Amino acid sequence: MRRLSEGCRAHKGSPYQPVIEALGNYPQKKFYNISKLGGAKYDTLPYSIRVLFESSVRNCDGFLVKETDAMNILDWKTKQNNVEVPFCPARVVLQDFTGIPAMVDFAAMREAVRNAGGDPVKVNPACPTDLTVDHSLQIDFSKCAIQNAPNPGGGDSQKPMAKLSPLKAQPRKLPCRGQTACKGPCSAGDSSRNSGQFSAQIENTPILCPFHLQPVPEPETVLKNQEMEFGRNRERLQFFKWSSKVFKNISIIPPETGMAHQVNLEYLSRVVFEVKDFLYPDSVVGTDSHMTMVNGLGILGWGVGGIETEAVMLGMPVTLTLPEVVGCELTGAASPLATSIDIVLSITKHLRQADVAGKFVEFFGSGVSQLSVADRTTIANMCPEYGAILSFFPVDNVTLKHLKYTGFDKAKLEVMEAYLKAVKLFRNDESSSREPEYSQVVQISLSSIIPYVSGPKRSQDRVAVNNMKSDFQACLNEKSGVKGFQIAVEKQNDIVPVQYEGNEYKLSHGCIVIAAVISCTNNCNPSVMLAAGLLAKKAVEAGLVVKPYIRTSLSPGSGMVTHYLSSSGVLPYLSKLGFEVVGYGCSTCVGNTAPLPEAIRNAIKQGDIIACGVLSGTKNFEGRLCDCVRANYLASPPLVVAYAIAGTVRIDFETEPLGTGFNGKSIYLRDIWPTRKELHTMEEECVISSMFKELQEKMEKGNKRWNLLEAPESTLFPWDLKSTYIRCPSFFDKLAKEPVSPQPIENAHVLLYLGDSVTTDHISPAGSIARSSAAAKYLTNKGLTPREFNSYGARRGNDAVMTRGTFANIKLLNKFIGKPAPKTIHFPSGQTLDVFEAAELYQKEGIPVIILAGKKYGLGSSRDWAAKGPFLLGVKAVLAESYEKVHKSQLIGIGIAPLQFLPGENPSTLGLTGREQFSVLFPPELSPGMTLDVKALLKTRMQLFERGFSFPFCVKEPYAHNNTHCTVLGKWLFLCYQ
Repeated sequence: MRRLSEGCRAHKGSPYQPVIEALGNYPQKKFYNISKLGGAKYDTLPYSIRVLFESSVRNCDGFLVKETDAMNILDWKTKQNNVEVPFCPARVVLQDFTGIPAMVDFAAMREAVRNAGGDPVKVNPACPTDLTVDHSLQIDFSKCAIQNAPNPGGGDSQKPMAKLSPLKAQPRKLPCRGQTACKGPCSAGDSSRNSGQFSAQIENTPILCPFHLQPVPEPETVLKNQEMEFGRNRERLQFFKWSSKVFKNISIIPPETGMAHQVNLEYLSRVVFEVKDFLYPDSVVGTDSHMTMVNGLGILGWGVGGIETEAVMLGMPVTLTLPEVVGCELTGAASPLATSIDIVLSITKHLRQADVAGKFVEFFGSGVSQLSVADRTTIANMCPEYGAILSFFPVDNVTLKHLKYTGFDKAKLEVMEAYLKAVKLFRNDESSSREPEYSQVVQISLSSIIPYVSGPKRSQDRVAVNNMKSDFQACLNEKSGVKGFQIAVEKQNDIVPVQYEGNEYKLSHGCIVIAAVISCTNNCNPSVMLAAGLLAKKAVEAGLVVKPYIRTSLSPGSGMVTHYLSSSGVLPYLSKLGFEVVGYGCSTCVGNTAPLPEAIRNAIKQGDIIACGVLSGTKNFEGRLCDCVRANYLASPPLVVAYAIAGTVRIDFETEPLGTGFNGKSIYLRDIWPTRKELHTMEEECVISSMFKELQEKMEKGNKRWNLLEAPESTLFPWDLKSTYIRCPSFFDKLAKEPVSPQPIENAHVLLYLGDSVTTDHISPAGSIARSSAAAKYLTNKGLTPREFNSYGARRGNDAVMTRGTFANIKLLNKFIGKPAPKTIHFPSGQTLDVFEAAELYQKEGIPVIILAGKKYGLGSSRDWAAKGPFLLGVKAVLAESYEKVHKSQLIGIGIAPLQFLPGENPSTLGLTGREQFSVLFPPELSPGMTLDVKALLKTRMQLFERGFSFPFCVKEPYAHNNTHCTVLGKWLFLCYQ
């Protein structure tokens, strides 16, 4: 191991000669030849572990990354699950929901360093960081409903537009759906128009009115939504621009460009880094749950919490338990009717059954070469849904071919290929080289995959499309729970008539009211988006329509999607069906959906109708889209369009028509479903390098609104005490030069008593700000009207708003209350209060609080405010049966103890009611494998009785109170601002 030792020490100035070689025909290019450091042992490592190994060798400094860390990774086969190793990613990606609190923290750090007598200019990200402003878009306008007043934050929509938009945008009724400059009346809806005539009037260009061939600048909805986005978010955008000016090593991707994960894939990804002629693998961590998408390009990356990300930005490595790596062998070919989404959901099912939670997944086999990079990134993107840390596709010839078409020059590709082959990170299916050794192997035949949707409440509940009608019927019959709605048999066929826009419609169980092709998961894959466009084209030509009350929208991940949909000629047909581009940013997926028409909402509530939403996303938690839409299904983009046309999920596509076309002809799904040959031809013609070149130009030039936006240039941010968007947080008020030792928790009350599967959606504030919430009261006291509330995501830079929004989800089920509501009991007074109000009272009284929970606490997207919020509420510990790994790390990082019940124990088995007061004594030194003595005191009938319980993070030897041993969850970290 002498050469390994030399290689590790060299990077940080070791006196040993570094194990650095010149790259074959490129002698000026240098790299660590890690393939020679480990010998035959290296050749058996999974490709993803080889990337970890290279990082440990290159960054070994004897302090943050030690030689033993590199050796442990090299001995992966025997050390997996047994040791923790550091990982230094090559870069960091932030999206603005989590990016703004991170940058606010950096601004606050500058203040704290200045106050401590240091130089604030030295406070900068140490790791290259890109921040994409992509989560601020809201759908104020959709379809051609420009007469609908914008609804920033969930207010009424009666005032004139000029009074609502800070940019004074004036509404007007449009002659054409979604276009601005068309002259004359629009008769596009005339059913007498035959399909041939209609088709002849549509050109393959986004700049012509599809019905009158008049030039138009941009879709009206895009302009209006972008104006609203910049107007309502001007203050936070100015903060972002200040950050881009004063902080080194960070770049800001402005609004109207694309999603963090999408831009990361299309623009920021390097595959191989080259810094001063030194080569090393690209790798990334980010605050977006879709960060795993880049693994489809052979780039190791995954999503982490905002707290961990800030640590990486400051030069700290990510620490992870050396994971198991599950090899997923793909064989065969998928059905022509199956999209990449169907492949994803099928793989999700298999990998869930294989129990890959907390593991790496790596794909190999003959089936891999049949998947395009777009397919691979879609599959890799979904890995958080089946619990894996990441799903890795090693670089191969398919990857290089894709990169060639996306703007990588020939010379760079040649260097990239030579380097990856030199360090054995290039996969060649045709070679007879030995396959890596895996912890286990899962075999999946692509030929067995058929179309599926997912829902109605959870993404893991897959439903075959041909069973959709019967499955929904079963959901109506089932008892209320993860799938059931428990509708009485006599009411399952109820019909509620409703008047809308002068016509009468009939709503029934299963009716679709939201259909969204949204900005995540699918838009990286041209085939599924083009499939939706081709299906729309055939549907319009056949005379099919979408009912006007259905809230339809198309929110692409980037302008690239609009480009190829336009150049292929399908965008006008999508618009004709209501799926017109509303803007570029997270919208429906994060709850930023405009309210349903009042008449529709009233009808749904009046008839207790199980209305449905269908979207092409990855998350469908109950109540996420709208509080009156109780069933939500995830589907591929073409199926979203198909279900929107049908208007209901209670349909058998095999035997029932989607609707009636021209001349009264019944049109079935098979009549308009595009063939693989059609999709392949269109993808080759439309998905070309010019799209990526256009994106690059757009990224480099920015946009007019962003370029003209003024922002300060001072070293310290000039905090505005009246601001409701940006506020200096209190985390660093008690900044100390040395970490504070763990403090005991004494006589803590239970703030919330929760059950299983509490998600970060339940914990962290997201979506619109309800008028009756504690956050709304705060903003009202600041002089804001409901129209100006905006969303929690937009106000993540204000800790006062975010703390009040913590545990404010309307679906939060607190056992103290007995029904979904963001309420709890303040036990000293017996009052039922908002969670924030109760926590505020406890803090005034000097009483610490804890949370009791069940299994899988902290599921869902990683959010820093899911830890920061409880911390600011005074939560000192969470007592749960199990945790989602990323959220557990966030709790540790912020200073909240994630204590876990012993196997087989929970609050019920221990006789806890949640009304006890809990005390925890921490020993001076904490280390993995320790157990704690937790005491619960309950005062009943003037008597005190005491119980002792054991949890992780305790002493190595148990106390003499009949305690038992338990498995440690991880190391305990105390931030100096605790």
